[in-house]
Amino acid sequence: MSPAGVPRPPGNRPASSRAVYVISVAAELAGVHPQTLRIYERRGLLDPARTGAGSRRYSEDDIAQLRRIQDLTNAGVNLEGVRRILALVEENERLRSELERVRSEAREAVERTHRQYRRDLVPVVKSQLPARWQPGRPGR
Repeated sequence: MSPAGVPRPPGNRPASSRAVYVISVAAELAGVHPQTLRIYERRGLLDPARTGAGSRRYSEDDIAQLRRIQDLTNAGVNLEGVRRILALVEENERLRSELERVRSEAREAVERTHRQYRRDLVPVVKSQLPARWQPGRPGR
C-alpha cells in the first residue's frame, strides 16, 4: 500500500522505489530524527518496505515523500492535514491519468468513425448534380 492507502502496483519497480536505506540513513537524507519516521509511519504518512526480519527499508520515493511531508509541516500543516493533502494529491494524479486515458480512447473512437465515413462516402461528379433552386428564378 502507498502512504495514502492506495495499493501499489505489483511487478517490476523502478529504481526509485527500491527500498535500500535503513532508517538512520533515510532520516539523515530527509533531515529528520529516526523517531520522526516512526511517527510518520504510525500516522499513515509513510509505508516503508520491511526485510524478512522486520527492519524498515526506505526507497528514493520514500525520501521524496519525507521531503514533501517536511515542506508541508514547515508551512504549518499538522500531520492529519499532511495525510489528507497527500491523499488528495495521489487521487488527483490518478484522476488525471484516468482522464488522459479516456481522452485517448475518445480520440481513437472519433478517428475510427472518420475512417468509417471515408469508406461509406461515394464520390459524386459535380456535372451530375441538379441545378440549385434560387428564389425568383423559374424552376427547371
